Amino acid sequence: MKSNIVLIGMPGVGKSTVGVILAKILGYSFVDTDLVIQETEGRLLRDIIASEGVDGFISTENRIVSGVRTERSVIATGGSVVYGKEAMKHLSGIGTIVYLKLDYAGLRYRLGNIKNRGVVIREGQSLSELYAERVPLYEKYADITIDESDCDIEKTVEKIIRAIDALCEK
Repeated sequence: MKSNIVLIGMPGVGKSTVGVILAKILGYSFVDTDLVIQETEGRLLRDIIASEGVDGFISTENRIVSGVRTERSVIATGGSVVYGKEAMKHLSGIGTIVYLKLDYAGLRYRLGNIKNRGVVIREGQSLSELYAERVPLYEKYADITIDESDCDIEKTVEKIIRAIDALCEK
């Protein structure tokens, strides 16, 4: 098995929260690519988006995530990482990609006001349109899909560990 676990999925599915707990249980390091981007750029994500636009941010994210070098880590990515072909190729090469899947109704409930979350969304695009656009990309890149319907954080972590153990046994 590859030495890292990479979490992908929509904003609000719990990639960072689940990632920290999963890393603790496995004895891995934890990397949040949104924080790596902010540290590298010296600016908040929302400031990058405001000055560079959505496409500029996606390009920045693709460049920085493509350079992440780590082992035995749980890597939580931003929801937009799947737009970067180079980043996803790199992440697929260094880790097992786990898609945290949540249906639209559950996502809408968890997200609340997306304006405050720094979601990478184009002007005039609705959350449902963004969801429809991204889900096929998450499915394309996923080695493992974890359905989070009716799951709390602990249950999601348990499902990930079981799925990774099953993958290792193959």
